[in-house]
Amino acid sequence: MPLDHRRLRGPEESQPPELWAAGTGGVPEKEEEEDAAPQDPCALRPLFARAGLLSQAEGSAYVELGGGTKVLCAAWGPREAAEPGAAAAVGGGRLLCEFYRAPFAGRGARRRPGSAAERDAEREAAAALREALEPAVRLARYPRARLAVSALLLQDGGSALAAAISAAALALADAGVEMYDLVVGCALCRSPGPAAAWMLQPGEPEERRAVARLTVALLPALNQVSAVLGGGQGSPPDDWAQALRLGLDGCHRLYPVLRQSLLRASRRRDAAAAAATTTTA
Repeated sequence: MPLDHRRLRGPEESQPPELWAAGTGGVPEKEEEEDAAPQDPCALRPLFARAGLLSQAEGSAYVELGGGTKVLCAAWGPREAAEPGAAAAVGGGRLLCEFYRAPFAGRGARRRPGSAAERDAEREAAAALREALEPAVRLARYPRARLAVSALLLQDGGSALAAAISAAALALADAGVEMYDLVVGCALCRSPGPAAAWMLQPGEPEERRAVARLTVALLPALNQVSAVLGGGQGSPPDDWAQALRLGLDGCHRLYPVLRQSLLRASRRRDAAAAAATTTTA
């Protein structure tokens, strides 16, 4: 007997899916944010870093911050520059940086994926990434060559640019690129109010309400700042100096985690090479 495909069989009565959403209980997102416990301004979010994930890239790294920020980076090079004359004129190689945001990276109202505003934001983040990484890479050792770094933001839980800077530096080091030191990124923001304090590694809700933002990139072993990015409403110079000191301290505290991640990746690579040599013999 043929089936009737012209009608959609379903229950006679239905209920909205919000009633069955796990863990929400029908509570709006704004109320959840207001009920959340305040974060310690000087506390760092838990950091997970792993290098050497992608076999298709010469170097790769994955960085995740507690609260939902997830960044995956890949690095390639050195390769022959498309314009050798331009690379030789500046006395070294070129560093090309790309930053992409996954369509599912954010929650709530966001820019439409593929829109002009989204592309402008990605280009701005890529330029900031290059500005933070170039002082750490020994480009003079790669004349007439180019190095490429691509960062993909899988989930935006706040402090995305700082996480991308750390992940990109880790990917370059994993690729064997000569560097002066790893670049560590740390983000800060300040909430509205005359007595508001700067907060280290803010989450996405704090960044959305912030009136001033700052991202510090540091070479901890050399104690040199490679980039200071950000801006916001005017405040006394002492407040910005305090934010800079707080960001530098956060970079120094994050540095051991990234360094240990790079050492573990090197040990895994050596162990895999030794196992392959034993199997061949």
